Amino acid sequence: MEPVSDLPRRAVTRSAKLASLPLGFAGRTALGVGKRTFGRPAEAVAMEIQTRTAEQLFKVLGELKGGAMKLGQMLSIFEAALPPEIAGPYRATLTKLQEAAPPLPVSAVHKVLAEGLGPDWRDRFASFDDRPAAAASIGQVHRAVWADGRQVAVKVQYPGAGKALISDFNQLARLGRLFGVLMPGLDVKAMLAELKERVVEELDYTIEADSQRDVRAAYPADDPDFYIPEVVAQAGNVLVTEWIDGVPLSKIISDGDQETRNRAALLYCRFLLSGPKRSGLLHGDPHPGNFRLLDDGRLGVLDFGAVDRIRPEFLHRMGRLLHIGTLADIDEVEQALRDEDFIRAGVDIDAESLQAFLAPITEPFVTDSFKFNREWLRDMAARVTDLRPTNVVRQLNLPPDYVIVHRVLSAGTGVLCQLECEIPARAESVKWIPGFADEDEPDAAGSAG
Repeated sequence: MEPVSDLPRRAVTRSAKLASLPLGFAGRTALGVGKRTFGRPAEAVAMEIQTRTAEQLFKVLGELKGGAMKLGQMLSIFEAALPPEIAGPYRATLTKLQEAAPPLPVSAVHKVLAEGLGPDWRDRFASFDDRPAAAASIGQVHRAVWADGRQVAVKVQYPGAGKALISDFNQLARLGRLFGVLMPGLDVKAMLAELKERVVEELDYTIEADSQRDVRAAYPADDPDFYIPEVVAQAGNVLVTEWIDGVPLSKIISDGDQETRNRAALLYCRFLLSGPKRSGLLHGDPHPGNFRLLDDGRLGVLDFGAVDRIRPEFLHRMGRLLHIGTLADIDEVEQALRDEDFIRAGVDIDAESLQAFLAPITEPFVTDSFKFNREWLRDMAARVTDLRPTNVVRQLNLPPDYVIVHRVLSAGTGVLCQLECEIPARAESVKWIPGFADEDEPDAAGSAG
């Protein structure tokens, strides 16, 4: 087992890997100039530079350990815009790292508990299992019994994980030019600043506890569709919440029958869409492992470390944008995208290419019922991951306000496609996103039951 000091890997090693990126970029750019000199088409050269830059960038990210793994997960917006032959190995590396992450030594766990809950922390529990029930990039979860008999989940953050993660992020923020190669229309600096703010919040268990309390207040214990575990205690780098059992969404993806898939998918979609309206918070990590189908048919929701606070006026703006995006008038669509800064000033967009790109993506919001499946997702991914500079996607920007929204929409859609489900996604959008519906469209969506 690795010593505690190695859990956030040595800063020198991480910095060296990150520092290698701009050198590689400079070499590829020089290579590209040379090839153009010898008559290769400019677009072919540009595509080769983009491809090699993406390969090196995600290779280095995949090699980073500890806190940088969380950073890699946060940067999934770039992963989604890359071909599978590039993103696939990166994704596989992250999965391998997470599965192979050594548990924190028991003595280190006890030290974190003592620092957070006090030297008499054991008196707070009837029992505490030293073996972690789950591990993540910046912490691990232990199962325990609270002094009053409640089953609880105890989340413990790795010592030094926060410092390592912020250090990695500051290093990467200096490499904005590399991301600009992949998506020239992107305001990289603003996007990375927003991501960093969210990362810092996710490290603060006080914020996570407050977010979970706010969501539980909006979805009380008698809610017919959802169950949010109660926050039992929080102090320092320790968060204690009610333990909930149930069938993980990942298990339903692999083994569920069609009726169960459809029900779980509808609840999953409903929770993600209803959050901003009901609680003012958007769950920012819609990973299948954070959702459980309970015995009573409700969906249990875990992990509120990553959330986005959605203001009512922004929610309405987002709804109008989604609505306009489903319209046939591409000039109106383009203007709406410019108004929200998805197309930055001075960037020219081919209207026909934009319309061809948006039409299939907006299909779930146009039809009364939509079948999400892997084939449709592969088709969408192929449109996004075309590295040719002429691909309209590469000219689009991701405004800071939409960074987490985009992440949730992309990841959530992926989960729905894994579930191979059929649900009324449009009706749910109409009900929960103000401004999305036509003025004469009823504001209603059926019960999941």
